[in-house]
Amino acid sequence: MSSTAHVGVTKKRVALAALALSLLVALMAPPVAGARVKPAHHPPKPPELAGFTLTILHNNDGESQLVSAPENPDYGGIARFKTVADRLKATARKTGSRHIPRRRGVVMLSSGDNFLAGPEFNSSLERGVPFYDTTALDLVGYDAFAIGNHEFDFGPDVLADFIDGFIRPVPFVSANLDVSGEPALDTLAGEGRIVRSTVVHERGERIGVVGATTPDLELVSSPRRVEVLQDVAGLVQAQIDRLRRRGINKIILISHLQDIEEDRALVPMLRGVDVTIAGGGDELLANEGDLLVPGDEAVLPYPVVEQSAGGRDVPIVTTAGGYRYVGRLVVDFDRRGRVRNTRRISGPVRVSGVAPDAVEPDAKMLRLVTEPVTAAIAELDQNVIAHSEVDLDGRREEVRSRETNLGNLMADSQLSTARQRADEFGLPAANFAIQNGGGIRNEAVIPAGAITELDTFDIAPFPNFIAVTPDVPREQAKQLLEHGVAAIGGGQTAQLAGISIVYDPSRTAQVVDLEGNVTTPGERIRQAVLDDGTVLVDDGEVVDGPSVNVAGSDFLARGGDGYPFRGAPFTSVGVAYQQALANFIIDDLDGRITAADYPEGGEGRITPTD
Repeated sequence: MSSTAHVGVTKKRVALAALALSLLVALMAPPVAGARVKPAHHPPKPPELAGFTLTILHNNDGESQLVSAPENPDYGGIARFKTVADRLKATARKTGSRHIPRRRGVVMLSSGDNFLAGPEFNSSLERGVPFYDTTALDLVGYDAFAIGNHEFDFGPDVLADFIDGFIRPVPFVSANLDVSGEPALDTLAGEGRIVRSTVVHERGERIGVVGATTPDLELVSSPRRVEVLQDVAGLVQAQIDRLRRRGINKIILISHLQDIEEDRALVPMLRGVDVTIAGGGDELLANEGDLLVPGDEAVLPYPVVEQSAGGRDVPIVTTAGGYRYVGRLVVDFDRRGRVRNTRRISGPVRVSGVAPDAVEPDAKMLRLVTEPVTAAIAELDQNVIAHSEVDLDGRREEVRSRETNLGNLMADSQLSTARQRADEFGLPAANFAIQNGGGIRNEAVIPAGAITELDTFDIAPFPNFIAVTPDVPREQAKQLLEHGVAAIGGGQTAQLAGISIVYDPSRTAQVVDLEGNVTTPGERIRQAVLDDGTVLVDDGEVVDGPSVNVAGSDFLARGGDGYPFRGAPFTSVGVAYQQALANFIIDDLDGRITAADYPEGGEGRITPTD
C-alpha cells in the first residue's frame, strides 16, 4: 500500500471515530427543555418465546342429567351448562394484546360417565341414534372424552351407538382398554374415534390428551369382550412418551379411575404429565369465595397438587357431576411446555338459573334436547302402577348398609321373576335372590302414595337382566353371602329374598381378588336359613347338603361388584330388573304395597349381632 493510500484510510478511521464519539455524547446529554424524547421501541417476544396460557374447561359424571339437578331444578341442566361453557370459552380466548394474538387458548374435556341408565336415557333409547345425550354433548363442543364405567352399562353396542351419533367426530380416549374384541367398537377405533391418546390443536399449539379407565371396569359394568388392561401407570406413561417423541410438550391426562385419590396415587408414578382431570368420584373441589350449588360442600381445594416422578408439581382437578358445574383450570405454560402456575381464577363455575350468576338456557339445546326429554319423563310420571301404604326407603346410605323395605321389594321381584320363568328356560326354581345395594339408585325415600312407572326407572335404572345361576355349592353360596356383608356401606352390600341371615360385623370380612377368588375367608355369616327352613349355615359353619340356585341380576352373575360367582354358568330369563320390579308390583302385589308385607326398617332378613 502507498503512503498516500495509507493516509487516506487513516483519515477515514479518524472521521468514523469522531462520528461515533459525537453520537455517544448526544445520547448522554440531557434533553433540551421542552423537547419530546421518543421512547426506544422494544418488539414483543416472538410467540414461541412468550409461553402459553391454556384454559381447561372440564366436567365428569354428567350421567344423563340433561334437564336439571334432580335435587334442585334451579341449577344444572345441559341447556344452562352449554351457556356457561360458551361464555367461558369466549372469555378464555380473549388475548388482551394485539402483538401476541395466539398466546391464549381453551380446550373442553370430559372425564367420563357421559351417560347413565335411567328415565332420561330411556328416552334416548326410545328415540334411537343419535341419542339425546349425544346431541347434547355434540352441541356443547368437546375436544375429547374419557371412557367411564357407565358407558358400558348397556354393553359395548350401545356405547358404539352413542359415539356413532356425533356429527363432529370427537375422540374417546383410554390407554388401557382394548376394544378389538367388540366389532362395533373396533370399527370406531379403526376410524380414530376410540384412541389411546389424541392431540388437540388450539391457537397454533398442540396439546396431548391421554385417557384412562378404571381397571375395575369388569366388576362394575358390562364391557363384554373389551379387554381391561390393568397396568394403568405403564400404559399411560407409554402414551405420554409417544406424544413427547412427537414434540408435544403440553400433556393432559383425563381419567375415570372412580376416585380422585386414585389419581393422586397415579401422578407420582408418571413423568411428563402436566395436568390431570379426574372422574368417577363426583367430588367437589373449590376454594373460598367460589359460588356453590346450595347443599354442596367442597372436599378439597381446587386444584390439589401432587409431584410427578420427574419432580414437577402436577395440578389435579375434578368436579361434582350432573352438569352442575363447569370446571375451569387456567394454566400458564413456559416456552418449554412446563407449568409455571395456575391462575387464581381457576375453580368450579356453577351452572345456575338464579341470581347472582343466573344464565339463560341455550335455545337450541332446549329445543333439541331438554324439551323432548322432559316430555318423555312426564309421560312416565303420569302412569300410576300402584299405591304404597308405607314409605319405601331407597336412600343410598341405607340400602348400602342394612336391610330396607325397598331392598326387600327389589329382591322379591327378582326371586319371583326367576321362579315364574324357570320352566320356559329349563331352569330349576331359584332358592334365594341377591340384590346389590348399589343397584338401587333412586337415593331417596319414596313417600307412601302413588307409585309410577317413573319411580321404577329411578329405582332400577340399569340394563340388568334377571338371571339364575344353578347348582351353586353351599360353600360358594356362603361366600356370596359373606361378600354381601364384607363392605358395609359399599355398593356390594346385599338385599335378600328367600333367605334370612345373621352376621357379626366385628368378625373378619371376606376378601376376594379380581377373579372372585377368596383370598381371605370371611367369618361374618353366623346363620343362613332359606324361607322353607333349610339351614345353609349354622354357627358360622356350612351345613352339608345339596347345592342351591341363586337368582339376581346378570351383572352380579358375571362377577359384578366383586361377587364370587367365578364364571359359574348362568342363564338370563329375558326380563330387565326394572321391568321385573314393575311386573311384580302390578301382578304379584295387585298394585298394593302394604305395611304388613314391607314394614319400615325391613322384616329381619338381615340381622347384625349385637
